[in-house]
Amino acid sequence: MHSVEHSPLGKRSEYIASYSPELLFAIPRAAKWAELGLSAQTLPYRGVDFWNCFELSWLLPSGKPVVAIGEFSIAADSPNIIESKSFKLYLNSLNQSVFASKAELVTVLERDLSATAGKAVGVRVRSLSEVAKEGLATLPGVCIDDLDISVSTYEAPRPELLSCDASRIVEEALHSHLLKSNCPVTGQPDWGSVVVEYRGAALQPASLLAYLVSFRQHADFHEQCVERIFLDLQRLLRPEHLTVYARYVRRGGLDINPYRTTLTQLPENRRLVRQ
Repeated sequence: MHSVEHSPLGKRSEYIASYSPELLFAIPRAAKWAELGLSAQTLPYRGVDFWNCFELSWLLPSGKPVVAIGEFSIAADSPNIIESKSFKLYLNSLNQSVFASKAELVTVLERDLSATAGKAVGVRVRSLSEVAKEGLATLPGVCIDDLDISVSTYEAPRPELLSCDASRIVEEALHSHLLKSNCPVTGQPDWGSVVVEYRGAALQPASLLAYLVSFRQHADFHEQCVERIFLDLQRLLRPEHLTVYARYVRRGGLDINPYRTTLTQLPENRRLVRQ
């Protein structure tokens, strides 16, 4: 395995239109876990990264093209993340590739993505009409974006901004659409919405909003931003349960949606209005 500097991210790349699984590039999670004081054996959460592809296409044996939406679920404890540009290049390599059926395509996707992630990856390929029938989802709980806060720093997450009332135990969900960070390699902006659900010491909503805004110029991948938020809230609230779920705006036809929780259930993979 290599570091992200060896990936195609931020480099000029040729777009190959025939099946090329060698385009996939794995980035070990271990280094980022270590930055947060974690290891594969000490993860305080379980979860999944949902990836949705809106530019999935292949050819039938007749030569007729098919378009669909691909949904991929990668376990949060998988040894590797799949670097996003390599993922896009790989999916584009299917454009002029022939598959006898959707089932054959799914089998190939499961095999290649699982080998790269180091753990089984779930794959669903759905028609546009299937996804359209679902409509748009909304985040649970109270939106905190209209709270009046003053912000002056945006360069790095500031957990010291978070505050709570330890004398009150509450169970609630809060969400914001003001999450933004930057790609650590290209500097491109990553826009997202995030929901925090917990039972624990009462979190001050304005402090949560100020904290989330402090990510605005922070450079890190989607998955690590969500894990940092989870850990900072866990240290402060000492909750009975905690979930942090972010839905990011797509780029290059792919969106990434990390979900980290102390609970056992996983959410539905439903897109928001900006997705």
